[in-house]
Amino acid sequence: MTPLPRLSLLRRYDTCRLIPSRFADVEDSVLTPLAGGDDALLRDLFDLDNATNERLRGESGLLPGIGMDELVFGVPNFRMINAAYTYARPEGSRFNDGERGAWYCAFEVETALAEVAFHKTVEYQEIRRFDDSVGYQCLLADFSAVFHDLRGADGAEGGAGAWAPCLDPGSYVASQALAQELLELGSMGIVYPSVRHAGGTNLACFRPALVGNVRKGAAYRLTWAGSPQPLIEAA
Repeated sequence: MTPLPRLSLLRRYDTCRLIPSRFADVEDSVLTPLAGGDDALLRDLFDLDNATNERLRGESGLLPGIGMDELVFGVPNFRMINAAYTYARPEGSRFNDGERGAWYCAFEVETALAEVAFHKTVEYQEIRRFDDSVGYQCLLADFSAVFHDLRGADGAEGGAGAWAPCLDPGSYVASQALAQELLELGSMGIVYPSVRHAGGTNLACFRPALVGNVRKGAAYRLTWAGSPQPLIEAA
């Protein structure tokens, strides 16, 4: 039998997930300004958006990676919770594939900032242009559950040393394979050392129902002005 990472009971409050600020305010749709006060046009825009909105498709049971029975409803900020699982990048991320997302968060805001700064900088490197300013909103969440654990330097008891390929800074092949295996076995998620911030810890939560007490924290602005290293400021 293939060994699995050890299990750890995690009780952690005020974890930080950073999302672009433009997605943080769900009370008023981003489509509203486009309609210019024309209610008929706004309805048409909503119809078009609903037809292509991955979160709404997931909440209607139309996505292959996650069912309606796993999504959450009627709790504060449930749309932002569901969006984390229904809007997966086509190539996936470290512990999810392109069909099903996960709630990624960090134990400390410094780690979350390092993570988003790294990935955004990679995007700008691809176009060879570092000239942008992006606002981010911290979403705080609390967790109390048993997760598979990749922490630990010596590899003992399934520590990070035994799972080094899953923490490869340049590849998600091994980590996505492990995540798929664990997901099929009913895993709640994976807690793991940050690859982008030394000493930091991240959590990839596989189950929407475990993301507790989601609320807004601080806001930040990351500005690239000709350099791969962004200026990070409180917004």
